[in-house]
Amino acid sequence: MQIKLKKTYRFAIRTSFFITLFLTLLSSVFLYIMHSFDWQYQISFTVFTYIICFFVIQYRVERFIYRRVKRIYDDLTLLEATSLRNQPITTDMATLTREIDKYAKDKKVEIETLKIREEYRKEFLGNVSHELKTPLFTVQGYLLTLLDGAIKDPKISEKYLNRANKGVERLIYIVRDLDMITKLEVGDLSLNIESFDIIELVQSVFDLLEMKAAKKKISLIFDMDYPAPIFVTADKERIQQVLTNLIVNSIKYGLNKGTTEVSIENLIKNKVIVRVTDNGEGISDIYLPRLFERFYRVDKSGSRKEGGSGLGLSIVKHIIEAHDEKIYVESELGVGSEFSFTLEKTK
Repeated sequence: MQIKLKKTYRFAIRTSFFITLFLTLLSSVFLYIMHSFDWQYQISFTVFTYIICFFVIQYRVERFIYRRVKRIYDDLTLLEATSLRNQPITTDMATLTREIDKYAKDKKVEIETLKIREEYRKEFLGNVSHELKTPLFTVQGYLLTLLDGAIKDPKISEKYLNRANKGVERLIYIVRDLDMITKLEVGDLSLNIESFDIIELVQSVFDLLEMKAAKKKISLIFDMDYPAPIFVTADKERIQQVLTNLIVNSIKYGLNKGTTEVSIENLIKNKVIVRVTDNGEGISDIYLPRLFERFYRVDKSGSRKEGGSGLGLSIVKHIIEAHDEKIYVESELGVGSEFSFTLEKTK
């Protein structure tokens, strides 16, 4: 088996060999001229010279590299907060290069992530401001009109108070959804896990949204007849909220006289997948990666006309992830969309 030596050792061995060879030849010539040449003396001199040269050169090389590598570590003050600075200083250049490259790549990823988060933060704050500002100014406008004298007219006062009330309800809706997302993110929202029939739950959501769907003549249907119940284990109230949000979205962006179809399929031995499919306007691929972000809207103007807090899909995602399950979306512009999520079957 070939023995792999450090580069500094190989350098010291070769350099010591050349120095020893040169000194041996020089001393041999000198002793020959002085007529006192002795083979035993010469061999001892050669061995001794080689050993001394090797240790001196090895020590000097190690110290030479160490000082310069240490200077690199000291100059890179940013490394003090990283794992690199906590490790012993290495004199192996290949190892140092790998560590520096890894550090540079990690920092690049970290910087890019921070930039993305900063852009997201700015956009999120702008969206929150807009979502809250619109109903606030609406309520303020109606109240100021009433204070300016319109309150004396019973018909106008009732009409404006009702509109102001709708603005307040929208504010409450937004704040409530934000509070729920916050609780889901920090894990403060406890789940009431129980076993229930998912077919029955979907049907109850259909019944709840029947009138809303009828306004656009959208049919709420199953993909097939389910003769037997399918029991899953989850928080029934939260899953109902998930189904409601997904079906409401399909109605909002669905075509007149279209359909919203729900299917439940066995995924693996202990999982089912629930699919909510519509034949609506669909979503472009460029919007899909950000679809579950808070307040993110594909069509800013259209979405606002349809109402809602802009938090529905974000809440859906957080609820599903709180169950340690997955949610998926597939969509084709002009064809329709399909949202699906997994649930654990009852054993």
